[in-house]
Amino acid sequence: MKTLHLDLETYSSTDLSKCGVYKYVQAQDFEILLFGYSIDDGDVRVIDLAQGERIPNDIVKALSDENIIKWAYNANFERICLSEYLRRYYETDFISYSVNEDTVGDYLNPKGWKCSMVWSAYMGLPLSLAGVGSILGLEEQKLSEGKELIRYFCMPCKPTKSNGERTRNLPEHDDNKWRAFKKYNKRDVEVEIAIQKKLANFPVPDFIWNEYWLDQEINDRGIAVDMDVVGNAILFDERSKSSLLEKMKELTGLDNPNSVQQMRNWLFEHGLEMDSLGKKEVSAVLKTASEPLKTVLSLRQQLAKSSVRKYQAMMNAVCNDGRVRGMFVFYGANRSGRWSGRLVQLQNLPQNKISDLVEVRGLVQQGNYEAVQLLYDDIPDTLSQLIRTAFVPRKGMKFIVADFSAIEARVLSYLSGEQWRTEVFANGGDIYCASASQMFGVPVEKHGVNGHLRQKGKIAELALGYGGSVGALKSMGALDMGLTEDELKPLVDMWRNANPNIVKFWWKVDRAVKDAVREHVPSKVGLLEFYYRSGMLFIGLPSGRKLTYVKPRMGVNQFGGESVTYEGVGATKKWERIESYGPKFVENLVQGISRDILMYAMQTLSHCFICSHIHDELIIECNEKVSLSAVCEQMSRTPPWVKGLLLRADGYECDFYKKD
Repeated sequence: MKTLHLDLETYSSTDLSKCGVYKYVQAQDFEILLFGYSIDDGDVRVIDLAQGERIPNDIVKALSDENIIKWAYNANFERICLSEYLRRYYETDFISYSVNEDTVGDYLNPKGWKCSMVWSAYMGLPLSLAGVGSILGLEEQKLSEGKELIRYFCMPCKPTKSNGERTRNLPEHDDNKWRAFKKYNKRDVEVEIAIQKKLANFPVPDFIWNEYWLDQEINDRGIAVDMDVVGNAILFDERSKSSLLEKMKELTGLDNPNSVQQMRNWLFEHGLEMDSLGKKEVSAVLKTASEPLKTVLSLRQQLAKSSVRKYQAMMNAVCNDGRVRGMFVFYGANRSGRWSGRLVQLQNLPQNKISDLVEVRGLVQQGNYEAVQLLYDDIPDTLSQLIRTAFVPRKGMKFIVADFSAIEARVLSYLSGEQWRTEVFANGGDIYCASASQMFGVPVEKHGVNGHLRQKGKIAELALGYGGSVGALKSMGALDMGLTEDELKPLVDMWRNANPNIVKFWWKVDRAVKDAVREHVPSKVGLLEFYYRSGMLFIGLPSGRKLTYVKPRMGVNQFGGESVTYEGVGATKKWERIESYGPKFVENLVQGISRDILMYAMQTLSHCFICSHIHDELIIECNEKVSLSAVCEQMSRTPPWVKGLLLRADGYECDFYKKD
């Protein structure tokens, strides 16, 4: 036996979509119902565990054998479920992969596992099994009735008179459905095998699997949360929202001030017509609104604050040992290969700007609502700024938080050969000041000479590096930052004039992509390779990783010019044809290379307990003796495949996570 293909059907009273698989398997009633498997691509067998069948001993032992590769679609689910199953029923066959000081010891070693979903994502395909099967045109398709069967057998049911007041459906309650469920389980294994056969000519490189295993280790480790902060924050929010709602009722006389229609009508009656009550629109009106409109809209903004829902997400997902696990989806953003988030979604945490962060956090931790109410006018905003601080190291440990300085700007400058920018980085300069200086032809210093121009340099840097124009500046909030409409187009022109090599680089990439798609002619642009093969466009990155674009072809853009389109998940979150061009491909590859540099740093520091990562930042849980400067020095090491790229990592130590 060399490989096992697996698919499980399970039951738990815990909601998988809200809590994640690590919490899901800790429910007392968790069980594996069906165990579908194939040995070395042979016939698929389904073991009916729910009705007393047993997994053969050789299969049980194979689950802990790192030399036998276990394949599954979203293999993290199968691995964590089977870890719990082995611990409960085959304790002597369960083998942990952790040292005593770590917190990953309850799970099977990911090094014995590979994931078909990662393979699909690497090829630019959808992340769902049904989606991949459809795009690849497989003869074996995932059965469409699966969702209904999962709802019936895998989740609690509502007790009714007709079902005898039961809270769960068992095989004996519907024999026909159970037979269909076993067929569904068998088909999923067959589809997984078919996907691999279809993609056999495009194997995932071994180094990607090494990255995946490290990602799984970080997911298994998790990060601790301060449940006193979490629990009290949820209670504070409920009390605050109730108080705000009563105030709004008093001021407006409305039955439900949360109703958009009721509120719009009330505002109209008081001389203010608003098409939308979104955060941005309300913030704009608040600048000039008179009373009582100003107070009512301000209260509405507080009432509408939704970021505090992350506390509830923590409460839902926290495991029995006080850690949240499984927050990162490897290759979740398959156009760049970056991670996507799930559960608490660390990628979009609010900033913390409260000067007395330690004090207010302590008040929430102690449950002192009255003090918080007395000292802070906007409780929802205060709680929002404290979200990061709910993440804490284990007792006796500290956090080291380290991140790259201007990583995308550095990579873009390196690839394009924009030398003046590289010199700024080499000299430890501020790229926003330097960019403003280059654009306006005068010296610019932060908090110094011409310091007012730094903000224009910053907004230009953030918005214009990937072909953005006036619309990109507006999206980045240029008008909110004090720039006028008339300044925007000249700002675009000045930035492009100051960065001619970046602009040339956009169109070199554009030409290389079009040559590959239209003529099937391979080419190189610096360290990048562009080629077409078997209906796919590939862009080879310096790390050896490839970006993949499905079914590319030439098209016509909205301006009547030539463009490249490909299939992928678009803005609608559906599989569709996406239009792209040089600067957008540059954005993908710059973000892809930045991701590879972060992964290189993660591998360099893998002997540390990395418990989280957000964009270009690492959170390491370590003992008090670990050196911050040593971590930053290691993180700043330039990978051998981008020699000459100047990197810098900065960091800080903390007793709870925060933005320094």
